[in-house]
Amino acid sequence: MTTHYYTASSLDGFIATAQHSLDWLLKQDIDENGPMAYDGFRAMLGAMALGATTYEWVLAHEGSWPYTLPAWVFTHRAISVPEDGSVRLTQSDVRDVHAEMTVAAGGKDLWIVGGGDLAGQFADAGLLDEVWVQYAPVTLGSGSPVLPRGLDLELIDVARNRDFLCGRYRVLRRTPNTK
Repeated sequence: MTTHYYTASSLDGFIATAQHSLDWLLKQDIDENGPMAYDGFRAMLGAMALGATTYEWVLAHEGSWPYTLPAWVFTHRAISVPEDGSVRLTQSDVRDVHAEMTVAAGGKDLWIVGGGDLAGQFADAGLLDEVWVQYAPVTLGSGSPVLPRGLDLELIDVARNRDFLCGRYRVLRRTPNTK
């Protein structure tokens, strides 16, 4: 079982604009069945964790919760969740949630959806194994950073998927003296 942070990024390292917009991303050309694309990645997964902002963005853009994976949403706000119990709201430590996710995943991999700070919390706890980034050919100048942490990574795979430069990295360790 591997814990992945799979995300897209602007070339200058942002996953969303300061206004939480992904319009820049959604207009990019990608082959959904191409190398390192979401569909192939999704097939490996058994559970997911995300922040409230990401959860609410998905709901607003999809109209309803589109995933069947057990999901943990880290939040301090009261937000609505599907009645089927597939989404759990939590304020717990990432170590406790990771343990719950591992059981729920039934031997499949875990996905830390976003944002970058949540993935960083899993990395801080030594629970993040891989970072997958699909780099779009756009710069934003500011916004939500991919990972607001210092981490040492090892490149283990690279591909081009139409407009995207895709990289898969193994997390080696936290870089000292960084936030």
